[in-house]
Amino acid sequence: MGKLVIVGTVAFDEIETPFGKTDKILGGAATFIGLAASQFKVDAAIVSIVGDDMPKKYLDLLSDRNIDLTGLEIVKGGKTFYWKGKYHNDLNSRDTLVTELNTLADFNPVVPTGYTDADVVMLGNLHPGVQLSVINQMEKRPKLIILDTMNFWMDNALPELLETIKYIDVLTINDEEARQLTGEYSLVKAAHKIYGMGPRYVVIKKGEHGALLFHQDQVFFAPALPLEEVFDPTGAGDTFAGGFAGYLAATDDTSFENLKKAVIHGSNLASFSVERFGTERMIDLDKQEVNKRLHQFKALTQFEIELQ
Repeated sequence: MGKLVIVGTVAFDEIETPFGKTDKILGGAATFIGLAASQFKVDAAIVSIVGDDMPKKYLDLLSDRNIDLTGLEIVKGGKTFYWKGKYHNDLNSRDTLVTELNTLADFNPVVPTGYTDADVVMLGNLHPGVQLSVINQMEKRPKLIILDTMNFWMDNALPELLETIKYIDVLTINDEEARQLTGEYSLVKAAHKIYGMGPRYVVIKKGEHGALLFHQDQVFFAPALPLEEVFDPTGAGDTFAGGFAGYLAATDDTSFENLKKAVIHGSNLASFSVERFGTERMIDLDKQEVNKRLHQFKALTQFEIELQ
């Protein structure tokens, strides 16, 4: 069983989409990553920070899925990171209405002693300086360091982001962010520029249009499964990352061929995440459903053709 360190937010989200709205519910990058990774036989630990306003039932929900929480700092009298957003009708764009950093503003991550030798490190979307501090705490080079980031850090912490990217193996970003980071419209050219920054692999997420995996001159495309209902895309990218990292930690294989399988597993789990608000769907997801949908993914792209 491989060890996986997950760094990111455990948070409160308040979400409004064309299909309804929620009060404060459990969210955060590390939460979605952890729930997705728990679908695999992996020894996972979350490194994050919350206030003592985080209900015990939410923490129990994570620990009940064998996610180690010794690296989750609970600040007495502190308030947990809170985000409120409203999605437009196409669900591809959204407005951030409220962001309260609260305890996250002073977050200094500490990797638990039992996980400083982890096989895979999944650095969820946070300040790149925080991400680098986690890399520096590992007692040996992990087999794979995966980093997720966004355009906010490109706008506000680009030098720190470029420094952190030097030390990672896989960068996961969306197509818009890949173009911003590299100044290249072609995603193939963008991936080649990113190789020059440090990573060996680049995953470019295209939302409802799937995901691309790049390695040297090799490219793999995983489609997004057409769904009857999409309620809330919040956390879909983090769920993808959790499935991707969880599968790789469980299989102990960092070859391009296995990363292709990891992309499919990530896409598969993300397709469940969007079916309800927040983490609701991931909480009650069972292995039989996951496997059934994996077969749908296979059928979606498998064909035989006779070449003339």
